[in-house]
Amino acid sequence: MVLHFLVQGRVQGVGFRWFVHREASELDLHGWVRNTEEGDVEIVASGSADDLDELRRSLRKGPRGSRVDHLIEHYLDENEAEGLEAFRIEGAW
Repeated sequence: MVLHFLVQGRVQGVGFRWFVHREASELDLHGWVRNTEEGDVEIVASGSADDLDELRRSLRKGPRGSRVDHLIEHYLDENEAEGLEAFRIEGAW
């Protein structure tokens, strides 16, 4: 199962990508997280339905200092999981 999430709110400059990386890695999900130019955080994650549910719960809370106003999600085709490796942060320096 592959999901695309877009997290809106106060989600940049508060360690949100690192939080997502930790949560997703603990769940052994594959995929990536990155900031968008619009100030949101975008995530693509592949794994079991239960693990993705757990990630969804974590995304709704976010790390300390963040504020999640909206969590938009949609399912991607299974072939989108091809090429996804261990969860990573894109665009991190």
